[in-house]
Amino acid sequence: MLTGLPPIIDSRTRLLILGSFPSAASLAQQQYYGHPQNQFWRILQAIWPSSPIETGADSYQKRSDWLLARGLGVWDVYASCERQGSLDSKIRQAVVNDFAEVQRRCPALEAIAHNGGESFKHARHTALLGLPVYKLPSTSPAHAAWSFERKLQAWREVFEKHRLS
Repeated sequence: MLTGLPPIIDSRTRLLILGSFPSAASLAQQQYYGHPQNQFWRILQAIWPSSPIETGADSYQKRSDWLLARGLGVWDVYASCERQGSLDSKIRQAVVNDFAEVQRRCPALEAIAHNGGESFKHARHTALLGLPVYKLPSTSPAHAAWSFERKLQAWREVFEKHRLS
């Protein structure tokens, strides 16, 4: 069994981005969206261009603080699972995270956005929180059907709805 990463959330979190489960690269680095070809950090930099994102080996805490200061949280739908490699289609024996706990820890939470289709399969769980739920195009390098610009536009629309742009 693989164990996921702890959430990046705090009392300022207004929008929570939920992925499915960290990639092998992310687990090895103990960082969300650690695969160099994942477009997550690139999309956020495009949405918030006036605020440069920290890079380098010791920058993960700074990037996490950068998200939190803007009202964004990050977590995954699965707390643990079995999986060979990094593809969502290989996830087996998945255990879903406790989303009610997030709502308790994030009193300002106003929406959930699922990063990709596998995450969105669990929208029924997140909808129980009584908040708007969105499906965003996956930032994974495996999701090449959409251009970066098209993904960016979809992400930007959700961020603007919740005053995160």
